[in-house]
Amino acid sequence: MTYNTIQSAYQQSSARGATSIGQVVALYDTILRDLYRAQAALDSNRVETRIFELNHAIIVIGELQNVLDFEHGGEAAVRLKSFYEVARTMVLEICVAPSEQGLKRLIDIFLPVRNAWKQISETVPSNPVRESSETVRVSMAPAFLGSSSEETREQPAALWRG
Repeated sequence: MTYNTIQSAYQQSSARGATSIGQVVALYDTILRDLYRAQAALDSNRVETRIFELNHAIIVIGELQNVLDFEHGGEAAVRLKSFYEVARTMVLEICVAPSEQGLKRLIDIFLPVRNAWKQISETVPSNPVRESSETVRVSMAPAFLGSSSEETREQPAALWRG
């Protein structure tokens, strides 16, 4: 059994017992892992690996976008949708024109959002998602995505504006 197989089995096992928000954090962790691996592949000139990792990040971003709950998520869901659209575009741009600076920028915009979700996961009561047919519905979001304060409202937008 290889290290990657063991790691994958552990991640799948952890995801089964995670709350909906915990699953969102796990998806952000996956995106960040993909971006770090793409960065390492760029540094070592491994083109296929870089493209594979970036494509995987695009798939995971798409999954996060697909589970947004606009009925309950309100403005936060709308903002997350925009964030994911811009992030996917940025990843595609890096696929076409590889850039260490571009990868670092993506990591820098995903880390604070991931950390905000992690903070939320630690304050919300634990209610694991059943493995069966329950779908992750994102109706909560980091505070700055749904804030009415102009100051906090502009902060994340500035991060994902080109």
